[in-house]
Amino acid sequence: MFVIYIGSDYGGFVLKEEMKECLKERKECEIADLGAFSFEPLDDFPDFALAVANKVSEKEGAKGILFCGSGQGMAIAANKVKRIRAAVCWDITSAKQSREHLDVNILCLGAKFVSTDLAKKIIDIWLDTPFLKEEKYSRRIRKI
Repeated sequence: MFVIYIGSDYGGFVLKEEMKECLKERKECEIADLGAFSFEPLDDFPDFALAVANKVSEKEGAKGILFCGSGQGMAIAANKVKRIRAAVCWDITSAKQSREHLDVNILCLGAKFVSTDLAKKIIDIWLDTPFLKEEKYSRRIRKI
């Protein structure tokens, strides 16, 4: 069993809450919601991005999912933390490749750009796709 840390600002709050219910159906993981816990239009995405990134960086095999309006701000903030590789994914292909080639440990989703159904598909493929562990990919990650 592994932990998935989730977080959102106001822009991703509704999508996070919807995906939290979907994630609970997965038996191989535990969900830890690090906020926001209510819709607050004045909250700041870096607070939630850093909370999730710090937790993911502490525990080998942990993963995170961040939700905001575009996904971009969350990815920028999360990538400031050592051992974090956060990526914005907008479709199945980008989600799959982020895991296979980059061993991404935090998925960032933009609620303005992905529907609930697409977000669920992206999350499922992201969680189910392993890192390929080919030397060229490992070498590139070490350089990061």
